[in-house]
Amino acid sequence: MPDLVDVLAAVRRGMIPAHIYNDAEIFALERERIFGRSWIFVGHESEVPLDGDYVVRRVLDDSFVIARDSKGEIRAMFNMCLHRGMQVCRAEMGNASNFRCPYHGWSYRNDGRILGLPFHQEAYGGEQGFKKRGQTLLPAPSLASYNGLIFISLDANAEPLEDYLGDFRFYLDYYSRQSSAGLEVRGPQRWRINANWKIGAENFAGDMYHTPQTHTSVVEIGLFREPKAEKRKDGATYWAGVGGGTTYKLPPGDFRERMRYVGYTDDMIARIEQIWSSDQQKLVGGDGFMISAASCFPNMSLVHNWPKVEDGDSVLPFISLRTWQPIDEHETEVYSWFAVDAAAPEEYKKKSYKAYLMCFGSTGMFEQDDVENWVSLTNTAAGSMARRLQLNSRMGLLEDDTPVGKRLPPNEFHGPGVAQVGYNEANQRALLRLWADQVERPVEASATVAVGTCADGIEPLVQTASLPVTDRARV
Repeated sequence: MPDLVDVLAAVRRGMIPAHIYNDAEIFALERERIFGRSWIFVGHESEVPLDGDYVVRRVLDDSFVIARDSKGEIRAMFNMCLHRGMQVCRAEMGNASNFRCPYHGWSYRNDGRILGLPFHQEAYGGEQGFKKRGQTLLPAPSLASYNGLIFISLDANAEPLEDYLGDFRFYLDYYSRQSSAGLEVRGPQRWRINANWKIGAENFAGDMYHTPQTHTSVVEIGLFREPKAEKRKDGATYWAGVGGGTTYKLPPGDFRERMRYVGYTDDMIARIEQIWSSDQQKLVGGDGFMISAASCFPNMSLVHNWPKVEDGDSVLPFISLRTWQPIDEHETEVYSWFAVDAAAPEEYKKKSYKAYLMCFGSTGMFEQDDVENWVSLTNTAAGSMARRLQLNSRMGLLEDDTPVGKRLPPNEFHGPGVAQVGYNEANQRALLRLWADQVERPVEASATVAVGTCADGIEPLVQTASLPVTDRARV
């Protein structure tokens, strides 16, 4: 691999060494320095609405049981038996009061506490040989949620999730907070693509430039009411903290008129007006920008779009959440959720789900267009010539780094961060600067955590990570 210092310096200039999209040594650093300490989205609270509900999710090679325990708290437990290391939960989802390891029969409550083991007295001499009390499955080092979105960090000293998300929370609310009822999600659909994980994250973060080329056919068949894909350049790109995305430019109108234009019903608009802040409403109603695709570092992306789902001119919006789960340097597993306001009318939910499947489901039209490009890029990045090439990601900058387009002032764009109109690659550069900062910073050595009991045998040395009981009306 070329010298890491030179690689990162080039990335920060917006000249991307092509081999970073298919390099085993780079990926080894990403595993340790990015996925080993960032907050990673793993699911939504509505996936485990009832006591005992669980799903199994991964952060790279680490499997976690995300469960709502018998007291209503959400837990995240490393899916490995304390005895000989077998996975204690082999189903992907379900409902259980306890989990039983299929190897030797050790069992655990759905809050992680050990429940029992066969022949405790005969094999271990009872409590004198193995103290069951206070022992738990190993918890996720850090667990937190925002608007019902569940995140895990493998760093026990991770900064609070809301601090990590920072100003990007303003935009995340558009996707995840449309009424007091919160979201409900379906999925995830899962599929694998022979592409590097960073490419999808960059694409969703701000690549409006590819739409007139890659997705021309989608516009030409009349899936959207806008006649030309080139209109994407009239929207804005924004970046705020650890995330950013793109917007469409809406036709003239007030907040309600513009929300109707993208297909929201009057009752949904009324609920949204009670939830979104005045600045969030001004961004749509005053500035005329509607959020579209976005990415949150490192590997979470979101989509908001409004295609036609039936004959005629009417459109219907859908929301999708996804993660780019790396398998290795040249393969990614996509996790894709459909999300909708839990209080939305049932007919709206049905049609919105259809819109999602048509566009960004596993066989969606946008999905197929994009993946062909990403696979080609990844394959080409594996060759020796790619180590000689720096990809130009400086769109929107002059040679002296002066921006080509103007940055929107606060009275023209009421969201936080930096926003500008027109084609540019500011967001891709921002995401890769975060990538470079994390890859550059070594992981601090940490002590090995042992599972056991305190001296009095009552409390565990390691408490299972949990979230507070959630208001069931929200999920």
